[in-house]
Amino acid sequence: MFVTDIRKEFYEVVANQRVVLLVASDMDALCACKILQALFHCDQVQYTLVPVTGWQDLGTAFLEHKEQFRYFVLINCGANVDLLEMLQPDDDSIFFICDTHRPVDVVNVYNDTQIKLLIKQDDDLGVPSYDDIFRDEDDDEEGGDSGNESDESSEPTGKRRRFDEGAVERRIERQRARREWEARRREILFDYEQCAGETHFICIYVDFHNTFYTKDMLWWAIIGLTDQWVHDKITNMKYVTDIATMQRHVSRHNHRNEDEENSLSIDCMRISFEYDLRLTLYQHWSLYESICNSSYTSCNFKLWTLNGQKKLQEFLADMGLPLIQVRQKYNSMDMSIKENLRDVIEESANKYGMKDIRIQTFGVHFGFKNRFLASDIVHATAALLESTEKDESDSNNFIKALDSLSRETLKHLWSSLQNELAKKKLIAIQQTVASCICTNLILSQGPFLYCYLMEGTPDVKLFSKPMALILLCKYLLKAFVHSTRNKRCKLLPLIMAAPKDVEKGTVIVVGIPPESDTSDKKNFFGRAFEKAAESTSSRTLHDHFDTSIMELKTEDRSKFLDALITLLS
Repeated sequence: MFVTDIRKEFYEVVANQRVVLLVASDMDALCACKILQALFHCDQVQYTLVPVTGWQDLGTAFLEHKEQFRYFVLINCGANVDLLEMLQPDDDSIFFICDTHRPVDVVNVYNDTQIKLLIKQDDDLGVPSYDDIFRDEDDDEEGGDSGNESDESSEPTGKRRRFDEGAVERRIERQRARREWEARRREILFDYEQCAGETHFICIYVDFHNTFYTKDMLWWAIIGLTDQWVHDKITNMKYVTDIATMQRHVSRHNHRNEDEENSLSIDCMRISFEYDLRLTLYQHWSLYESICNSSYTSCNFKLWTLNGQKKLQEFLADMGLPLIQVRQKYNSMDMSIKENLRDVIEESANKYGMKDIRIQTFGVHFGFKNRFLASDIVHATAALLESTEKDESDSNNFIKALDSLSRETLKHLWSSLQNELAKKKLIAIQQTVASCICTNLILSQGPFLYCYLMEGTPDVKLFSKPMALILLCKYLLKAFVHSTRNKRCKLLPLIMAAPKDVEKGTVIVVGIPPESDTSDKKNFFGRAFEKAAESTSSRTLHDHFDTSIMELKTEDRSKFLDALITLLS
């Protein structure tokens, strides 16, 4: 059931209860979690926070807490499966689900007792109507009883025989109507469920702005939106629309807090709307490294080719910036160069066909020293969340990433930037993309493109994590579209596989839709993966909340791909 009034139907219900927060391990979920934590802290709501990485984690966490808790809040997980069927909870357990994954399971939509969906109904959900997918069985049972009476009579009269003939005809008609209804139901559900996607859940902080609104909550909402754009989960049009919404909130909040004491405080927080460069981490890196490792500039220059490297040198010369300045850290560049750097880069970029080199975004100042763009925090926090350097548990990485979003514990954010976790990840992605393009590892399999990272590939351990692999996958597809001359291949989706666990002999497989700035980003691979695995008896694990990500036994890879080709052809 959709919640229409979040404050009354959700917040006031849980405000005097003990609550379990089950939070998925992704950036958007972290931001929503921080917002809820801030609200619960204001009203002294008791809660237990449990990070979950997949369906198995979710089931285990529920079993551990179902005796002590009645209310469960699921953040970025739970909407796209029949939750009651999976968890088998008691009748008094209540689940509040705030999830970006689509499609929302129809049983969750029409359950009005235990499932409460914190999802805006004006999103393009396309949920089928109740009568199209649920049907009362009483009429069919009555029809069956009428037909059976004729078998019990040994010597029926002519009148009775005519009655029986009518009953049989009615029963046959009902059975035919039921078959037609079931066929239509399967068709409706197939059309509804075959395409998955994600939307930015904007409802939590908008509904609370009158009472609970703070700059921190607004900043977390902005980071959540920026994450959706950085990881290409929403279209540019939706991003621009939501940025305009955020800008109105920022303007109102800044105007409300314009006082001398706040503007001069060493602990103050200032959020500003900016029209900044589409260069990743450039303010915490050198300008040259940022240009080389940003997907937008790298793909436009085709930096994996000699001509691309030559074009980059020409671009730097056109800007008139000394190489010694471009190759050193941004903070060490001359102030005279930094003052008009954005305009100089934009002017030269337009000459090279990069008309979208600047993008609408937000920046934040914490005090006088710490300044970040929203995309900087997305990359730094995502690197902490999926860190593979110290073999720490997923829970420890989750807590560090969550803490990095708080201005009181910026040390975790700085550690990601200063230890270059985010930069190493971006460099690894760029080098892997260049390697795959130059060695022709991307193969056309008919209905889709396919790429497999062999064991022993540099930094392959990094790509055993879903967010890193998806970022690589989208970067690689964009680079391939820029480099190939085959027009048909430019319209194909991409499936990518990388080693997951060498000892267990498993690979992680992810599928993404075709490269496009205007498409709705819907992904049909989730259902296709399930059907291909079922038809070939492949040993798979569909444990991720995103259905387009799965794990597969290495030796089953060939037959799984053959089935997928047949299914999608």
